[in-house]
Amino acid sequence: MRIGIDGRAAKWYRGTGIGTYTYQLIKCLNNIDSINNYLLFMPESFKNDIYLKKNFKLDNAPQSDKINFWEEINIPNIIKNNKIDLYHVPQNGVGLPINKNCRFIITLHDVIPYRMPETVSNRYLKIFSEYIPKIVPLCDGIITVSNFSKKDIVKSFNYPENKIYVTHLASEDIYKPMDKRISRYVARKYYSITEDYILYVGGFSPRKNILGLIDSFSKLITSYKKPLFLVIAGKKGESYAIYKERTEKLNISDKVLFPGFISIEHLPYIYNAAELFVYPSFYEGFGLPPIEAMACGIPVITSNTTSLPEVVGKGALLINPLNKTNLCEAMLEVLSDNNLKNKLISYGIKRSSELNWKKTIKNTINIYNKIMNMK
Repeated sequence: MRIGIDGRAAKWYRGTGIGTYTYQLIKCLNNIDSINNYLLFMPESFKNDIYLKKNFKLDNAPQSDKINFWEEINIPNIIKNNKIDLYHVPQNGVGLPINKNCRFIITLHDVIPYRMPETVSNRYLKIFSEYIPKIVPLCDGIITVSNFSKKDIVKSFNYPENKIYVTHLASEDIYKPMDKRISRYVARKYYSITEDYILYVGGFSPRKNILGLIDSFSKLITSYKKPLFLVIAGKKGESYAIYKERTEKLNISDKVLFPGFISIEHLPYIYNAAELFVYPSFYEGFGLPPIEAMACGIPVITSNTTSLPEVVGKGALLINPLNKTNLCEAMLEVLSDNNLKNKLISYGIKRSSELNWKKTIKNTINIYNKIMNMK
């Protein structure tokens, strides 16, 4: 079988959920599969850090000046010229050709633009609303990342449930318990974090509930008397000014740090140096950061909604993201109760170890075979 994969996210969005997924898809297929032949469509500027086996080839995909997935990139001629049997687009199907000359599969991570349209950019909302409904019917199968997302996709597109396959994501090998002194040194040297801190890592979209986290933290520090920072890490989007303004209004701007996007080289240290990881999102198709934090041996608090209970299992303390008092009390409880903290750490490491990329990609190969064997 000759399989084409749109691998652009592995280059352009490394460090995000979709970027991590695409990178691990390529890496683990390369490690596991010596039978099928793969053609990876990558940007011309791509520099590969994976030693590809003989059954893997690279081809250049057209590159937009803006280097952005959310603008349609037309590649049907490339696919046709290379005689592909199956074409896989990992980034929610964006970039899939409308002209079909082989079997198609996409990874549709979530349908957030349908559920919370106010939390995505106008450009992405327009593309998702106009483009995705056209390509979903073209798909011979859809991979998604949680049973919750599977149900959401069925509701949104009336797509056959038996053609949607769930493969959970996992943390990468770099996320593991590390020396606390070294981790705190990295946090201090590169990000000026000098005290104990609660950590959030992820996007700045309103659906991530960062305002709720800031408000809950402001309540927490009136009860928790030890020095404590809140570190909100991630690429600063349009909402950053709103979050910064809220910290100033609450007179806690000196205790809330926004270090921006943290490189993948530093991120394991930033997780490991934290006292607690909090992820109070309103909506997730999967939610990778809590698993990364759990793999690092950090206690995790996250929401009791959407996919998150399925993802974290017993490995995190669940809260109602709409209830700021609930979140504040949960943070205080974990910080003050060593037994609870150690229990969460133990369960978190166990749960994160149950999710691994090798299992995910083996399941993906099985899905490829099922789709090719469909009549």
